[in-house]
Amino acid sequence: MNANIKSDSNDVEQYMSDVGYAARAASRAIGKASTGQKNHALGEIAQQILAQAEVLKKANALDMVAGKEKGLDAALLDRLELTDERITSMAEGLRQIAALPDPVGIISNLAYRPSGIQVGQMRVPLGVIGIIYESRPNVTADAAGLCLKSGNAVILRGGSEAINSNQAIAECIKHGLEVSGLPADAVQVIKTTDRAAVGELLRMKKFVDVIIPRGGKSLIERISNESEVPVIKHLDGICHVYIDDNADKEKALNVAFNSKTQRYGTCNTMETLLVAESAATDILPDLVKMYLEAGVELRVCSHTQKFLKEQGVTVALADESDWSTEYLAPILSIKMVADINAAISHINQYSSQHTESIITEDYTKSRQFLREVDSSSVMVNASTRFADGFEYGLGAEIGISTDKLHARGPVGLDGLTSLKYVVLGDGHIRQ
Repeated sequence: MNANIKSDSNDVEQYMSDVGYAARAASRAIGKASTGQKNHALGEIAQQILAQAEVLKKANALDMVAGKEKGLDAALLDRLELTDERITSMAEGLRQIAALPDPVGIISNLAYRPSGIQVGQMRVPLGVIGIIYESRPNVTADAAGLCLKSGNAVILRGGSEAINSNQAIAECIKHGLEVSGLPADAVQVIKTTDRAAVGELLRMKKFVDVIIPRGGKSLIERISNESEVPVIKHLDGICHVYIDDNADKEKALNVAFNSKTQRYGTCNTMETLLVAESAATDILPDLVKMYLEAGVELRVCSHTQKFLKEQGVTVALADESDWSTEYLAPILSIKMVADINAAISHINQYSSQHTESIITEDYTKSRQFLREVDSSSVMVNASTRFADGFEYGLGAEIGISTDKLHARGPVGLDGLTSLKYVVLGDGHIRQ
């Protein structure tokens, strides 16, 4: 099938149907592959990526030239570029995935029932995963590696701006699969840049078991709204830190500052700081000074604005939209609240259910916060920046889910599997 077919929608439809059919067939083979086979394939792919580094950079150079001609901004071009360091990192990431425990086939919760049978649950692959992503070519290798290790076939649809880079990486993956005796169709990277291919992928219920989007909010919203296949996703990272009246000052300063400034453009960066009124006098002036010295723009509630003005500090007044905005920039909204109940109420109203943290030395309040805050990660005395697959000990992650069904929080290998019940008997019959 020719890449970049755009003139005939029937061609794209047939192409995607062929891809789906091949993926479903490959999923049966990859689902029963041994851990050794999968790890061997991951190692071979990593080795091939390093061996083909110059080929990858040449392909990437074509994308970089095209991107500049299209007027892509500096940030997008940076994400698109494949440097020697990033190529080495791709290979190392695959080796790290190979070193992770294989979840497939693990039986848990096995217990005897009064009838004498044993009932447990076994981890099994989801089947075929469709992943739609933008810009970063390294996602092609990362996503392929995670899906391969978890026993899934995967259809990868990268952004059109990375078409040459992604196809070059796809050849390395194909080589690793074939020399390991696994079907090359277990990982397919869509060859056409026609946007109709995305629409087809979202309707392929017969072949695809789940869709995972990775990219900006507009992409994820479109996929969530249009997909007929279940989606694992998060839209925003509107994360909160609440400084309680029983907080340790040093911990509060360190955690609240790190949560915002360690990196600005990530989904687990704090966007709103909540401070108990009784803690404000002792903590807020020092913390505000730290933010301003770091170049963080502050947008605050009227109570906080009045308090800071009395301290000789003038900052902007927040409006209603600030409480539900993911800035992804050195901007922070701050609100004083009466107590933990007001903080939890604010979080549950405005949060995107990603990550929230409380700073407190009160055990009862920390337990209340953990129970009542309805987010995928809830923390005590820790920076929101820890909400990450590597930091949670999951190894690599395919993304973060704020949904409540199947997977929630960072999605690693376990999140790419499901559970089925297994029953062990010895000729048992039901009476």
